[in-house]
Amino acid sequence: MKNLKQSLIGTVALLAFSSSAAMAETALKWAHVYESNEPYHTCAVASSDKLKAATDGRYSIEVFPASSLGKEVDINEGLSLGTVDIIYTGQLFAGRSFGPIAIGGAPFMFRDYEHWDKYRNSDLFEELSKGYQDATKNHITSVTYYGERHVTSNVPVDKPEDMSGLKIRVPNAPLYMMFPRAVGANPTPIAFAEVYLALQQGTVDAQENPLPTIQAKKFYEVQKHINLTGHITDALLTIVGDPTWQQMDEADRAALGTVLDEAADCATQQIIDKEKSLVQWFKDQGVDVREVDRGPFREATMKLHNGDDATWDQATYDKLQAIK
Repeated sequence: MKNLKQSLIGTVALLAFSSSAAMAETALKWAHVYESNEPYHTCAVASSDKLKAATDGRYSIEVFPASSLGKEVDINEGLSLGTVDIIYTGQLFAGRSFGPIAIGGAPFMFRDYEHWDKYRNSDLFEELSKGYQDATKNHITSVTYYGERHVTSNVPVDKPEDMSGLKIRVPNAPLYMMFPRAVGANPTPIAFAEVYLALQQGTVDAQENPLPTIQAKKFYEVQKHINLTGHITDALLTIVGDPTWQQMDEADRAALGTVLDEAADCATQQIIDKEKSLVQWFKDQGVDVREVDRGPFREATMKLHNGDDATWDQATYDKLQAIK
């Protein structure tokens, strides 16, 4: 009888331990479309142990790179469906749900990096994030610098006229078409995972991305020229889905927010460092890296800032331009 009692006690203790362990293993799914060797991914992976420590093991993070849980449109939808918990996404994709938040991803919207950096820490950005949350219930926690976007092509691009008729791949969000249209190019939306093949097969003549992405995705292998147009000072939003947000208590939400901010800072600094060194790296690979006068490109594009493609009002635009 004594042995039976001890056995029952042991079984109950084991079940209690198993239950506690199961509760401690809530792994949040973080999805994105970037490669596993890019800072966005490596900094996200490093955040898992930080979140475990900050929540006493209640939460961890599993990161899914390279569109493994879907293309950008899919993972945005997955936030509300609860199929993903956290995503990196471009501002223009978030703008599908709340138009004004896309202003930060529009071409030549910022004067330089400093202007962008002040914007992401501004009352205006906080206001736009709140508007996005009201529209979707999802929560923007952090902003990561994605880099200056440049045009790669198989013909040299020195001035806007050189892009006339050029078939250029852009992400599948309407505002990415503003810059190509401003310079007379032919914007062609193609999913990120399919760009290399499209360039290789000649489906498109050009594409545009920051230098670290051009390196990571090996676009320089199938493009002869990198033209430093710097037409978008781009960023990624880190967004937590509302179903996930609601299941967490206030302390765990705060811990998650801190961890996601740290991941954003981690990737931002690495992207800044890579941008400084990559021009020479590409030249060493035999790629033609071309400095261009950005003035004419900017002038052509700014005419469209508050035109039919704008998803923001004049007041929002004026507030952003007034940031010093």
